[in-house]
Amino acid sequence: MEHGWITRAQAADRTLATLRFFWTAPQDSAGPNTTGYRGFFYHFLDMNTGRRFQTVELSTIDTSLLLAGILFAQSYYDHSDTTEQQIRALADSIYFRVDWKWAEARPPAVSMGWHPENGFINADWIGYNEGMILNILALASPTHPADSTAWNAWVSGYQWGTYYGQSFVQFAPLFGHEYSHVWIDFRNIKDAYMSGRGIDYFENSRRAALSQRGYAIANPGGWRGYGANVWGLTACDGPANKTLTIGGTSRQFHTYNARGAALGDERDDGTLCPTAVGGAVPFAPEVTIPALLAMRTTYSNKLFSTYGFLDAFNPTFTAAGQQETGTVDATLGWFDVDYLGIDQGPILAMIENYRTDFVWRVMRTNPHIVRGLKRAGFTGGWLP
Repeated sequence: MEHGWITRAQAADRTLATLRFFWTAPQDSAGPNTTGYRGFFYHFLDMNTGRRFQTVELSTIDTSLLLAGILFAQSYYDHSDTTEQQIRALADSIYFRVDWKWAEARPPAVSMGWHPENGFINADWIGYNEGMILNILALASPTHPADSTAWNAWVSGYQWGTYYGQSFVQFAPLFGHEYSHVWIDFRNIKDAYMSGRGIDYFENSRRAALSQRGYAIANPGGWRGYGANVWGLTACDGPANKTLTIGGTSRQFHTYNARGAALGDERDDGTLCPTAVGGAVPFAPEVTIPALLAMRTTYSNKLFSTYGFLDAFNPTFTAAGQQETGTVDATLGWFDVDYLGIDQGPILAMIENYRTDFVWRVMRTNPHIVRGLKRAGFTGGWLP
């Protein structure tokens, strides 16, 4: 709508239809024919039925990313017509229903997920990753807020370290440094931890991106194609789950995997992911934009096609016929054939944040986001 591709009325109608689905879809503790429980939603929903896909978990983080989008819509649609009023009201209804207290399986931290078959996953949101947005939303809830000490529990798991010349809170895949930042402008606002380090979370993410670029330039694994303009490790598709000898070297490859590089945690099979770089555009535009352009130029329509960048590529994997997904070019390597929404989204939104502050600007006006940041102890900058 902002770019004039559709009208505001068309955008509002689609948003309202989406919110009506999430509000009215069945929420129940049992059975395959449900969409969620206690206000949370399952990690994947069947494209045709909107119900739980196979036996995936009730996902607290994927619910949180959805809620961030819903609250964005709430603040964006600020007109007085009935459709936009309904959008704002449904956004509150969906957000207020989420029972964060219930999800604190081991208080005060929020559990990563729950299965109706066997209960809560034995892992909590503690330590830096993509879950920052989750904790802010959980603290902000007017109805079922997380314990007030949840943020301290989250921060208690941080690992500060120096990696390829950059000192920051470590997390190996770049998506952990990007997803919360799609929605929240962390420039010049700080919690107690970052105040103690003398930086903000935006600068932390900038350093994470620069360290990954430094890693690619050094290329300790000797992977093909890596360099100053070809880099980026994060969760993405991959060529195969197998060990192959390529160029006289035995290599272990993976399909979908959370790739990354951080202090004491290097998960690298030569597979690069454009969203790692695209999602970091606002943090370090001087290196991320040239890298996106270089990857598009170097690999042309094998990597960049109808919907932008394909999800991933691996210049080392030249073993035609050995891939389990995608295609292999004997010279250029393996290329995915899929576009993943969760990887396209950060590219699109973060480029828009870099160009116009669009998502950040809208979200700065959302009272729930402001409340959550304040309850987590953030001060300064744009916070009222």
